[in-house]
Amino acid sequence: MQLRYSFIIPVYNRPEETQELLQSFVALQTDIDFEVVIVEDGSTITSEAIANTFSDKLDISYYFKENSGPGDSRNYGMQRAKGNYFIILDSDCILPEHYLTEVDKSLNAHYVDCFGGPDEAHESFTNLQKAINFSMTSFITTGGIRGNKHSVDKFQPRSFNMGLSKVAFEASKGFGTIHPGEDPDLSIRLWQLGYKTKLIPNACVYHKRRISWRKFYVQVHKFGMVRPILNRWHPSTKKITYWFPILFVAGFTVALVMLFMGYKWLMLIYALYFAVAFMLALVSTKNVIVAFLALVAIAIQFFGYGYGFIKSTLAIEVFNKDPKTHFPNLFFKQA
Repeated sequence: MQLRYSFIIPVYNRPEETQELLQSFVALQTDIDFEVVIVEDGSTITSEAIANTFSDKLDISYYFKENSGPGDSRNYGMQRAKGNYFIILDSDCILPEHYLTEVDKSLNAHYVDCFGGPDEAHESFTNLQKAINFSMTSFITTGGIRGNKHSVDKFQPRSFNMGLSKVAFEASKGFGTIHPGEDPDLSIRLWQLGYKTKLIPNACVYHKRRISWRKFYVQVHKFGMVRPILNRWHPSTKKITYWFPILFVAGFTVALVMLFMGYKWLMLIYALYFAVAFMLALVSTKNVIVAFLALVAIAIQFFGYGYGFIKSTLAIEVFNKDPKTHFPNLFFKQA
């Protein structure tokens, strides 16, 4: 099958990021034909003028629609795309010059209807962005790639860097209205339909993620709230590891109490963990400031995710609340 690629990019009030991403498309080192579909999700500050400046350099389409969330906007773009294989990106990403070549090589060698790629921090990112990236991708935190380099069937791609065939999109109806969490929900439904997924390790993007501690906390808190909802929708995917952040936070609280009572051993275990995290961040980023900031990011990640997870679990599993009515901020209405 001849693969024809369409990049689908939902945008919300981020023209500067859109320009950086489109510029990285221009710099791609490839002779593979592709199109770019920009879907403006009800922005008040649009990227239309930015998209128009690339019309002579890229096969680009621009659409404006009312705000209905990133999942519905991706569906909107895929419905209008010309290709038979869609690559979904967040607007705060930048593509390395060999990205599409790596994707095409991997799919032609071992075809799957859905793939995901990893993310890294670009050298131009701020120290805060680099620290958050470490926290979100390190194997010693709750972040990182969900699956190993050889994962097939059980790897859950993330929508900042995700491929989906037109056939699989039409069969699954694409993304749901939950956000965040729309990407693992789609992956699970694809498995149920018999489609395979995999990680393409070399199809990496530079992902800026959140640019403040507050925004980062809100993001990971929502991640924690969403997981029990997905567990209810898809019971077979429940894992004991989803409880790790809340156990980590509870254990740290116990360690503080024990420390005041004169027992240091548990706190020393936590100190060892953060010392290892600091060294890994230092080796990875070669920046002492980033390594210290990474410890803050890890603490926010564990607390934010853990608090969101236990709050959602109590509401759904103990008090039997309906997720859509109890947590309306986690759901968008379709356009």
